[in-house]
Amino acid sequence: MKAFGLRFLVLATILLNRYATVAADAPRPKKLLLLGQGPDGHPPATHEYLAGLKVLELCLKHAPQIEATLERADEPWESGPAKLAEADGVVIFLSEGAKWAQADPRRLDALARLAERGGGFVALHWGMGTQEAAPIDAYLKLLGGCHGGPDRRYAVVEETLRPAEPRHAVATALEPVRVREEFYFRLKFAPAPAIVEPVMTVPIEGRQETVAWAWQRPDGGRSCGFSGLHFHENWRQATYRRLVVQSVHWSLKLPIPPAGANVEVAEEVLAGPQR
Repeated sequence: MKAFGLRFLVLATILLNRYATVAADAPRPKKLLLLGQGPDGHPPATHEYLAGLKVLELCLKHAPQIEATLERADEPWESGPAKLAEADGVVIFLSEGAKWAQADPRRLDALARLAERGGGFVALHWGMGTQEAAPIDAYLKLLGGCHGGPDRRYAVVEETLRPAEPRHAVATALEPVRVREEFYFRLKFAPAPAIVEPVMTVPIEGRQETVAWAWQRPDGGRSCGFSGLHFHENWRQATYRRLVVQSVHWSLKLPIPPAGANVEVAEEVLAGPQR
């Protein structure tokens, strides 16, 4: 019995060591901050930042390699720089993202450091914007695209959103979809030699306009943007949810499933807030 017990102990020790080695070798989940704010004065069912990010957070539950945290980043967001220092990537869905990023020098520095270490950036709708022109240049260095300045363009249209050709990896398994949306268009992009790649386009005022893009930054990191999602209702579109989820995957340098990311969520979540 003593010999059996000793053999059992040795075997258990070997198995525990093997398990510990496998666990140590397993990559840790990527830490993603979903940055939103409360209402910004737009009518209900538009610019629903927190409700939209809640949909995204639940979609990302299907991706165990991502640890997403929904963060309310209303001013002054004092804890922001410390949280950004621990993140691998951010999704910015809030009011005047370019202006917000530079409202606190510590915040801009934390975002720049995230970029320096190859972090991922995704901006949605007004999260890529600014009314004033001054914040544009610094924001382009982070995101590659911006909707800003007194010459910015936007329009509510009912058109077909479709993948650009050639298809970018972010557009994997995305189908054309007819939507009613307020798109920002004729966006400002990082100047040459930067190569900002179109991901989704839509016809506006007689031109095919890039409304979603992807950018492999010079620092080795990745950034994506989508100018739609003015109307919360459009989160019901699986193409929309998949576009945003796959933008997150690509920005974090994670593989995108060949059949497209799983974006199933409960109907009550898509209904949005009651305010």
